[in-house]
Amino acid sequence: MPIATVSRSLSTFVQRGNYGRICRISKFGFCTVPKRKGILERLAEGPVIGDGSYVITLEKRGYLKMGPFTPEAAIEHPDAVRQLHREFQRAGADVLQAFTFYSTDGKLNIVEGKKDYAAVDLNQSACDIVWEVARTSPDTLVCGGVSPTPTYTQGKGKDAVKEQFQTQCDIFIKNKVDFLLGEFFGHVEEAEWAIEVMKSCGMPVACTLRIGPRGDLVGVPPGECAIRMAKKGCDIVGINCSFDYHTELKTIKMMKDALAAEGLSPYLMTQPLGYHVPEVDNNVIGYYDLPEYPYAMEPRLMTRWDCRDYARKAYEIGVRYIGGCCGFEPYHIRELAEELAPERGGKRPPGADKNGVWGDSMAESTISNHTPTRNNKEYWQSVVPASGRPGGRLVNEIVSYEGQLK
Repeated sequence: MPIATVSRSLSTFVQRGNYGRICRISKFGFCTVPKRKGILERLAEGPVIGDGSYVITLEKRGYLKMGPFTPEAAIEHPDAVRQLHREFQRAGADVLQAFTFYSTDGKLNIVEGKKDYAAVDLNQSACDIVWEVARTSPDTLVCGGVSPTPTYTQGKGKDAVKEQFQTQCDIFIKNKVDFLLGEFFGHVEEAEWAIEVMKSCGMPVACTLRIGPRGDLVGVPPGECAIRMAKKGCDIVGINCSFDYHTELKTIKMMKDALAAEGLSPYLMTQPLGYHVPEVDNNVIGYYDLPEYPYAMEPRLMTRWDCRDYARKAYEIGVRYIGGCCGFEPYHIRELAEELAPERGGKRPPGADKNGVWGDSMAESTISNHTPTRNNKEYWQSVVPASGRPGGRLVNEIVSYEGQLK
């Protein structure tokens, strides 16, 4: 084979996630090394750090429209998506998720004023971008995200819904992602159908519901949801979005207990909101019922120290895939990785050199006489942040939209 052809073949081989399997080319052929560990192997060894917010963060940066929440930025602004992947990777995320949220033809076709992009084109661009970043580190895994489709809530039937899921999965199979994640499902039945399709693809499967303690949108309890997902063969069962970490940890504990009672033991996963939303703890819909949603959520943002609390409590419950969803910025993810470094063999994030542990770098500050003393865990755990807003409230009345969200 000509050298140029070999080089091109190697480039494609590396780009699609196989870089952990070769080390060089010589006149004798490829020099092989052991295949890198997959998601299930890593979870068996200890906690895995997921990434965070894409939709909300890219909207704040000016690359996505609130409302449709669709990922045209993967084609229109690839540099913005690429940069966010890099930031999560530097923050310590072990997994980067291709930016394909809501990229189904069923969803794209109902977006008013939409560009003429097919899901297959958006998802291919998203895969190209995420692999470009992931291949810079042999330890980074790539996840293909499978989204709910309006086809389900429109009542078009199981076959039509599964066809939408298969279209999403076909791109991820082609691009050799490391595993599949179905996320943001409000109905466990739709999640089950997604798991059926994902399991047929021959790679590990994770699936998360956007539920709290009251269960899915039609009242199926969290424990029953978890059991049904596990019995469909889901390797990693969990929840994401809609609720804060306090509520999600309460919910995942309910799921864990129900699974244990049935003798089922999938890995557990949480990716909560990056906001405090205690008012919706016992709400079916979640934070979408808050009057501040979506444009005035910033005063509720978690601190980096909240993220450490979340990571520690999640780990103690038995959650092993720990990440974030809407509102989780790269610095939030960095604190998850920092908190669980002892459980990860002392592994700190690539950006650790610029991160003071519990503020210890503040000892070098000369801004005032007070700031150098803010350099320890005891200080930061005692601080209760204020909003700084005159007349601000601790909590708000929720808008009663329960049962209306699709």
